[in-house]
Amino acid sequence: MSESLVLFERRLKSNKNIAGNTVTAYLRDVREYCEFLGVRGAANETEATEADIAAWLIAQKKGGKTAATVNRKLASVRAFYKFLLREGMIAQNPSVTIKTPKIARRELEYLSVDEVEKLLTQPDDSVRGIRDKAILEILYATGLRVSELVDTDISDLNMHMGFVKCSGEHGKARIIPLGRPARAALERYLYEDRDKLLRNNKNNENALFLNYYGERLTRQAMWKIMRTHAAAAGITKKITPQIFRNSFAVHMIKNGADVKSIQELLGHEDITATQIYLSVTKNRIKDVYDSTHPRA
Repeated sequence: MSESLVLFERRLKSNKNIAGNTVTAYLRDVREYCEFLGVRGAANETEATEADIAAWLIAQKKGGKTAATVNRKLASVRAFYKFLLREGMIAQNPSVTIKTPKIARRELEYLSVDEVEKLLTQPDDSVRGIRDKAILEILYATGLRVSELVDTDISDLNMHMGFVKCSGEHGKARIIPLGRPARAALERYLYEDRDKLLRNNKNNENALFLNYYGERLTRQAMWKIMRTHAAAAGITKKITPQIFRNSFAVHMIKNGADVKSIQELLGHEDITATQIYLSVTKNRIKDVYDSTHPRA
């Protein structure tokens, strides 16, 4: 591994504001890029040009990667070169002028309010069921990413005021309100059942959600919990953490929430990432117009 890549890895891992899975993705993408330069016989990463980066992106597209994946990989390489520029290891950033591939807009996927209600009523009164109920309620109440909920500690909760603090993916903390059902489900889990899962595991005393061995619950486990209860509810739509997060945003938009508020709640750095939810409002307005205007 080159010195520049070693330093980049060290810097990423020392930054507590960057999620572990984000660090892993950045490093994987940059290593892949550096390997490409070697196979291509091009200059190393500190001497590479805009043409070298463009050739790598073209190779990604030819390899069947989607525009979204290529964008993510380009973002990783840009972060790498910004770091090298700050450290004085390069004089110019060759990634600055590279254009981001356009992503074809897909139809927004989300659950209806009725489907969410069915999902939330599935967990039973067992220890795991009470935990699962709290997980589903807090995800729907807050729009948190599953990765953010996994990292949430008891100390991040303010049950008296009714909010949860989230550090987010970009290090910008945000305060998110908890609705009454979410607070009730969390209180039952915390005061009745969490200690049964903790099993005197002092390493995880502050972790909010635990598995049956007293360990912090993983993203994969939360995803499985969502799929299991969705299947029990008879929901045939694809269920992913992002679709559940979409449902939170869409339902708020439909009930009159403004885009800026949704952006802050979701933790989007760029409001353009939030504006996709406006398509739902536009479709609703069109339906109302078509069904009510005499000359529609």
